[in-house]
Amino acid sequence: MNRRSLIAALGAGTVVWLAGCDAAPRPPVAGEDAATPPEPAARGSSIHVYRDPECGCCEAWAAIARDAGYAVTVESRTDMSAIKARHGVPDELHSCHTAIADGYAIEGHVPLASVARLLAERPADIRGIAVPGMPRGSPGMEMPDGSVDPYRVMAFGAAGRISVFGA
Repeated sequence: MNRRSLIAALGAGTVVWLAGCDAAPRPPVAGEDAATPPEPAARGSSIHVYRDPECGCCEAWAAIARDAGYAVTVESRTDMSAIKARHGVPDELHSCHTAIADGYAIEGHVPLASVARLLAERPADIRGIAVPGMPRGSPGMEMPDGSVDPYRVMAFGAAGRISVFGA
């Protein structure tokens, strides 16, 4: 195990412990390389997370982002629909929180490897990426029994185009 893997594992374990859940591996998901940890480019990048004050899993996702090296700020808002609309998140991709990183919207429980890839590639034809809903086993939604729901990381553009991120 290299240093980056050890740090990522310790960070993920801490988040799971704080959330009161047991760590459990989950299978790779389309559009994500589960074996690739977030890039060191995350160091110094900032993510602003908008969350509903009633939702706790958003804090778990923010902690995972912090552990990956992002400078994370969290803002509780009761007008989440307006936040999502302002950043162009299509209704069918809504989740519980909306994050903004370098002008891109990151909707929901997106794996940090996908966030790192988005910020490294900086595609001009998309406004953001999303994991719709709140799938069990996604980052911040780990379950004590290790159960997972299949999900895909989706990309969305300014013209309303939705596609699998990377496909």
